[in-house]
Amino acid sequence: MKITGFRFGRLHVPLQTPFKTSTRAVDAIDDIVVMIDTDDGHVGYGSAAATARITGDTHGGILDAIRHHLAPLLIGEDAENLHLLTGLVRTALKRNTSAKAAVDIALHDLFGQRFAAPTYKLLGGGEPSITTDITISVDYIDKMVADAVAAVERGFEALKIKVGKDPGVDVERVKAVHAAIEGRALLRLDVNQGWTAKQAVRALHQLEDAGVRLDVVEQPVKSWDIAGMQYVTERIDTPVVADESVTGINGVAEIIQRRAADIINIKLMKTGGLTDAVRIADLAATYGVECMIGCMLEGAISVAAAAHLAVARADVITRVDLDGPTLGRFNPVESNVCFAGAEITIGDAPGLGIAAVHGLEPLDA
Repeated sequence: MKITGFRFGRLHVPLQTPFKTSTRAVDAIDDIVVMIDTDDGHVGYGSAAATARITGDTHGGILDAIRHHLAPLLIGEDAENLHLLTGLVRTALKRNTSAKAAVDIALHDLFGQRFAAPTYKLLGGGEPSITTDITISVDYIDKMVADAVAAVERGFEALKIKVGKDPGVDVERVKAVHAAIEGRALLRLDVNQGWTAKQAVRALHQLEDAGVRLDVVEQPVKSWDIAGMQYVTERIDTPVVADESVTGINGVAEIIQRRAADIINIKLMKTGGLTDAVRIADLAATYGVECMIGCMLEGAISVAAAAHLAVARADVITRVDLDGPTLGRFNPVESNVCFAGAEITIGDAPGLGIAAVHGLEPLDA
C-alpha cells in the first residue's frame, strides 16, 4: 500500500446555534479535509480546524504545511510503516500541529485499512461506546439556563459551561444553571483563560460556598501561566483541567511534575494527531493523572479519530468532550463512528471506516 498522492477539500457545516466562548463566536464548523491516496485504491482521511487564536493555524497555513512540507516526505512510502511515517510528520517542521494532526489521522486511517481493523483496536482495544458532554455557550443568563435545560432533556448527563468574560457575572451564570438542572447533570466549567489566578480562586470559592459542586474547572488562567494554574489548583477543591496550557508532551510533563493541574485535556489539533496524543495519555497514566479528551470546533472526521483514542485509553481518559459533530445542523460524514446525542459508538469497519463525505468542496485546483 504505497502512498501516491494527496487531495484536499473544505467541509462547511452550519451550527444549530452560535458557539460562543470568552474569546470568539462562531456559527459553523469549517474543516480542511486531507485525503491520502494509495496505489491499491485505498484512501486515508484526516481533517483539521483553523484555530488561529489557539494553535496559530489558519486554513491557508494548514494547506501550505501539508502541500510543501509533509506530503513530499510521504509520497512513495508504504502506509504500513506507521511509526516511520508519523515520525516524519512530527519532525518535518515546527508547530503547525493542526496540519500534522490531519495527516497523522489519515495515516492511522490507512493503517487500519491495511490491517483490516478499526483504529481503536490497533491502539489497544476497548468497549466501543463512550458518552460525551455538550457545550453551553456563554450568553445571557436566561439563554444559558434554557440551553442547559434543553440539553438535559435531550439526554446529556454532563454540561460544559463556557464562562470567562467577567468573574462576578460568571458566578451568577453558573449558579443559575446549577439551580435549573441540579442533580440531573454534571457541570464542567470552561473558563477559556478568562480569569486571573486570584479571580479564579475567589470565584470558585464563592461557587463552592454556595453549594455548587462542579465536576471540573477547565483552564481558568492564561495558557502560559503555569504558576497561576498551580496557585489555583492548590487552593480549591474542584479539580482543575489544563487545556490551552497543554502544547506537547514536554509541557504535560511539567504540568504533572509541578502538580499544576489535576487533569490533562488532550486535543488532537494541539498534539499533532493520534501519535503524540497516545504518548500523552500513557505518560499521564504512568503518574496516575486522569485525562479528558476534547476537540476544537471540529467535524466528524477528526472527532471520530479522538473517539477511537478515548475508547482505546478509557482507563486514563475519564471525561469525554467530543460534541463538535453534535453541534452541527447535520453530519456529512459516513464513518464507523456514530454520533447520537450524548452517545458515541464505533463500528467494526477498518480504520475510521469513512464511506463518504458529502458536500466536500475540492481544493486541488
